[in-house]
Amino acid sequence: MLNYEITFIVDPVLSSDEIDATAQTYVDMLKNEGCNIVHRDAMGLRQLAYPINKRTSGVYFCVEFQSEDGTIIPRAELALTRDERIMRFLTVRLDKYGVKYNQDKRDGKIGVKRASAKAEPTPAMAKAAPAAATTTATTTSASSEEE
Repeated sequence: MLNYEITFIVDPVLSSDEIDATAQTYVDMLKNEGCNIVHRDAMGLRQLAYPINKRTSGVYFCVEFQSEDGTIIPRAELALTRDERIMRFLTVRLDKYGVKYNQDKRDGKIGVKRASAKAEPTPAMAKAAPAAATTTATTTSASSEEE
């Protein structure tokens, strides 16, 4: 099985129901062609780096799927090109590293910010902080005396 990922941008002027229906259209098309849908990610409304069709934002979707031979790709790209609701799309064949990266991202191992609470400083940090403060104060007072 070959692994692919199609990311496309839907026109934000459409209603939310129409946007979801657009994404579901392509998911259904892939399923009907015998593809196994691994993951469907609605990334939501995002700002574009440059205007496309006089729009500065778009609704992003990403569909990761597996196909036996990849013959669906030209038909899917043709359908995406002809659809006026789709502003841009990108199809990528994933290698084993891309598949592992996407799986780790879904599992929360990548891209999740850790909760960092203000912890008590370690003893080494506590000793270093006063020394740095006195060094700064000494340097500041020395420069004040020279003036």
